[in-house]
Amino acid sequence: MKTTLILPAAAITLASSLAHADYELNLSTALSSQDPIVVAMENAKQEIEERSGGELRLNVFPNSQLGSDEDVVEQIRSGANIAILIDAGRLSEYQPELGILSAPYLVEDYTQYDAITGTDLYQGWVESLADSSGLRLMNYNWFQGSREMLTQTPVETPEDLQGVRVRTINSPVWLKTIEAMGATPTPLPWSEVYSALQLGSIDAAEAQLTAADGQRLQEVIDHVALTHHIHLMTGIAASEQWYQSLPEELRTILDEELKEAGAEASQATADALDAVREKMEQEGVTFTEVDTDVFRERVDVVYEELGYDEYRDQLVSAVGD
Repeated sequence: MKTTLILPAAAITLASSLAHADYELNLSTALSSQDPIVVAMENAKQEIEERSGGELRLNVFPNSQLGSDEDVVEQIRSGANIAILIDAGRLSEYQPELGILSAPYLVEDYTQYDAITGTDLYQGWVESLADSSGLRLMNYNWFQGSREMLTQTPVETPEDLQGVRVRTINSPVWLKTIEAMGATPTPLPWSEVYSALQLGSIDAAEAQLTAADGQRLQEVIDHVALTHHIHLMTGIAASEQWYQSLPEELRTILDEELKEAGAEASQATADALDAVREKMEQEGVTFTEVDTDVFRERVDVVYEELGYDEYRDQLVSAVGD
């Protein structure tokens, strides 16, 4: 007698999903769908799927649709077929040396990161991160813009930030940077910043202009101080377990297309900054040019407190070689 096994619809759906999990990557970012970076991700999706003949699929999830960055990172470490656009400051929890890449005033221009990520020193950090945490940092060439102070009142000097609650990223290098600049660091998910400013639970935020415009923060702030305290370069981190499970040819396609998309996104972001500033000014925001040397002097203590002096020296030596 022949027995037929009938699976519930939900189980069939789950089985189907798992069957394709190794060839499907869900890419998470907190940025809005209009951001130049997300546009570049969507372009990469098309190229990856075309080059792989549909064998490898990329799904882009903007606006933190997959959850907070912290939650997404834990899913990735558990082997989920998810990747995240992330800064090195957050990765420093797993590989301390990487935190230097998010340190304040590390470089004069975002293009200088190319020399850093081309060193054996950086590649060693990447491999160590994969071995110790299960996170594969596939690239680090997505420039999101320079971080500025978005406030309710004018800011010209560090003294103007005294007592000001500034939203920032919840990692040591970011928290210490904002504190050294004179403000009170207040970590919050990016998706909550607009409402927090509107309700007065924070006084200000620090962010790049394209992201601020994407969240319409010009509706809840009046001033932008051009501190340029961090040139925000980010990368895409995936599960090492998932990454290594891909056939080599698919890994090559993924690596090449995402790196090319990062370069495309970086240029588009740099090109968009003047237009975004003009747009925000037309909507009533006042921009202030500050003496960045004053802020640079204030944040040098961050390198000492986090032990980044040694890493900075190593980078200078490695880039020089």
